[in-house]
Amino acid sequence: MKQPSTGKRLVQYALHYKRTIFFALIMLTFAVAAELTGPFIAKKMIDDHMMGIESPWSEVLNKDDQTVAYKNQYYKRDDYLSKDDQLGNKELQIVQVGRSFYATEKHLTFDGERSITEETLTITSGEKEETYLVNKLSQKELLAFYQPEISPIIILLSIYIGLLFVAAIFQFGKSLLLQKAANRIIQKMRTDVFEHIQRVPITYFDNRPAGKIVSRVTNDTEAIRELYVKVLASFFTSGIYMTGIFVALFFLHVKLALITMLLIPIIMIWMIVYRKVASRYNHLIRTRVSDINGMINESIQGMTIIRAFRRQKETLKEFETLNEEHFTYQNKLLSLNSMTSHNLVAVLRNIAFVVLIWYFGGQSISGSGIISIGLLYAFVDYLNRLFQPVTDIVNQLAQLEQARVSSERVFQLLDEKGEEVDVKQIPRYEGNVRFEDVSFSYNGENDVLKHIEFEAKKGETVALVGHTGSGKSSIINLLFRYYDIDRGKITIDGIDITKLPRQQLRQHMGIVLQDPFLFTGTIESNVSLDNHEITKEKVHKALQDVGAERFIKQLPNQYEEPVLEKGSTLSSGERQLISFARALAYDPAILILDEATANIDTETEAMIQKALNIVKQGRTTFIIAHRLSTIREADQILVLDHGEIVERGNHEQLLNQKGKYYQMYQLQIGKDKVKLC
Repeated sequence: MKQPSTGKRLVQYALHYKRTIFFALIMLTFAVAAELTGPFIAKKMIDDHMMGIESPWSEVLNKDDQTVAYKNQYYKRDDYLSKDDQLGNKELQIVQVGRSFYATEKHLTFDGERSITEETLTITSGEKEETYLVNKLSQKELLAFYQPEISPIIILLSIYIGLLFVAAIFQFGKSLLLQKAANRIIQKMRTDVFEHIQRVPITYFDNRPAGKIVSRVTNDTEAIRELYVKVLASFFTSGIYMTGIFVALFFLHVKLALITMLLIPIIMIWMIVYRKVASRYNHLIRTRVSDINGMINESIQGMTIIRAFRRQKETLKEFETLNEEHFTYQNKLLSLNSMTSHNLVAVLRNIAFVVLIWYFGGQSISGSGIISIGLLYAFVDYLNRLFQPVTDIVNQLAQLEQARVSSERVFQLLDEKGEEVDVKQIPRYEGNVRFEDVSFSYNGENDVLKHIEFEAKKGETVALVGHTGSGKSSIINLLFRYYDIDRGKITIDGIDITKLPRQQLRQHMGIVLQDPFLFTGTIESNVSLDNHEITKEKVHKALQDVGAERFIKQLPNQYEEPVLEKGSTLSSGERQLISFARALAYDPAILILDEATANIDTETEAMIQKALNIVKQGRTTFIIAHRLSTIREADQILVLDHGEIVERGNHEQLLNQKGKYYQMYQLQIGKDKVKLC
């Protein structure tokens, strides 16, 4: 089934928190509306009140707050006149020429270029020209004409300041909700990725360094978080902001608004071109980050080997090569961003202002139309505001592309076929295991197991011995269904294990590895693995059965003693005992010991052997062992060579055959004698 595109899948994650995002966008819309009202208020203050005194005035016989006394008569602006006003016969108009204001007793029939000669005002517009007798206004008279405008200006300023507060509150709410939604989205994505890692087949980890996988869970998801927190927030904000500005521009001047809309296709084309160029660099950068993480992880795990063999310089050189490549690609991407993003916005802004000057200047020169100062101010203000979201969009393109590449890498991991997790409990099986003509290959070409056939009955102990690479661990891997067999059949209590979900199959199995793995926590938590069904009493009993109490009692916190990563503060033997107790606490029907006594001293081994005689009763036990002295009591010993069972029987039978097992046993006895000497 074809997966949706990366963009659609990112949207699907966002839809989990659509309600929060919806409210954030509503708040953003209100914030933008409140902010963009400012230039309209400024235009009204300039045109209607600051420059409004140039409107026609008429004589009135009554006096109120909007009337002005001039030469013993009362005058009122025509646009303030009401039905109750009693009109006189005189007219008046205020005209500004340079820094001075003049009054004429006629209303202007048109406006244009103004000039003063003594007490005569001349107005020309194209071929039209008119003259008016005027009186220059004193400062006191001019202030009287401005007096009715003070109250409306204060009201408009109060509204403007109030809207700024409203916009600030809504912007805060928008940012809070969008970031909350973004963090929730990434929280869910990281959980999904980590959960999926638990489900992908073991084969996925065979050819992938742990550091690279960690990089996808941490670095790549963090880049995606930036996508939701910064990039999409900027795109949403800029989109709504630009929409509001274009609406306002259309209210102010339709023709110029249409011209400014040419910015949209320019930005879209730029985004497409940028993505194509930047995509390659971003892919290489994210790959190098994964490589660096992988190498750091490998170096930390192998630090003792690096130092023991004095490989610090060579390791550093390998790291510097990766680091230099990462630096090179980052520089190329930074150069691309520096040459384009900021420069592009500056060029677009300058072009827009050239068009504005050309258009309004051309109108003034031709006399085809005079625009108000308020309109010019509002248009310039909106044009300036328009380029802020444009800048935000262009500046976020690099982050957008990084997030897109990171998203692809994360979704590639999520698209890996996972195993079904079935938590349904099944009855504890008896533990009768049967391999029927089983063959298996890791690579699909070379068989590592060939025609394996044996039966282990309930309560029996089966030992697997053989040289390295003979196939011992592969048999256990198939029994646990870490891998599925190519040919043959494996059954437990007569049930084909491929018919059981892997989780159910492993419910009643326990394993102790040669190199035990302990998690950060306590000794107690490492035995129970935080399984609530395993009580403290059961944990303590398991530790007692394997003889771990001997060293636990000497620890300051005993069972609650902290365990660092991989149990680095404990000895190999102590870690092995805890691992052994873990397997026993889960009370498995089938118990696997994979070289479980390899790192344990002779005294500890004797304790475990004693405990084993008790705990293996009623359980089917598989032992992989190089130390043949530990498997003398095994009911059945299978000797493997190059993936085939070449000998089988108990200890005495195999010694009497004097075959491979006999040779191996003699060699080990000889070594032990040399050690004793």
